[in-house]
Amino acid sequence: MKKILITLGVLTLFTLKSMAQDDRSKFKIGLKAGANISNIYDKTGEVFTADYKIGFTGGLFMGIPIGKFLGIQPEILFSQKGYNSSGTLGGITFSQTRTTDYIDIPLFISIKPSNFLTIKAGPQYSFLMKQKDVFKNSVFTSEQIQQFDNTNIRKNILGLVGGVDVNISKLIIGARVGMELQNNNGDGTSTNPRYKNAWGALTLGFNVI
Repeated sequence: MKKILITLGVLTLFTLKSMAQDDRSKFKIGLKAGANISNIYDKTGEVFTADYKIGFTGGLFMGIPIGKFLGIQPEILFSQKGYNSSGTLGGITFSQTRTTDYIDIPLFISIKPSNFLTIKAGPQYSFLMKQKDVFKNSVFTSEQIQQFDNTNIRKNILGLVGGVDVNISKLIIGARVGMELQNNNGDGTSTNPRYKNAWGALTLGFNVI
């Protein structure tokens, strides 16, 4: 029994020592995946009320140190955003679910006050890959649906993102919030609908290098 306790104690000390190793100055490459909770804000001329929507996010990241306490972290992510909504159009009540698939490319400035905590903030470039709208109302005409489908969508959108990472050995628990700085309409002529995305994300990452 005594030998077992000694062995467990040695293993515990070894694990704590490994976790305590300060690797803030090391170059890192990793993978992450998790969930987005998204909605929209700054609606213009809309007749619906929006609610949050949950989607998948995941991709690659690269940690580039600039000394011990500062770094740069570019990422490339597949990110599902969108919203659920309900409202009235032409006196007819409807519900809608919009799912948008983006490629997000954030460029973070990383502040590393400790080996276990990293604070990140920076700009994000997003490219819209796919959009899916689901309307639920049997009396909608094809022209009304086409009015939404033909909206002039801005495919390239600039935003801001920030958050924190908790580092546990090679595992990284990340939390992010972000918002778009541009409306999704292209040349300002479209109003069906015009909005900006806002979202939060919770991810689990792993340092491959």
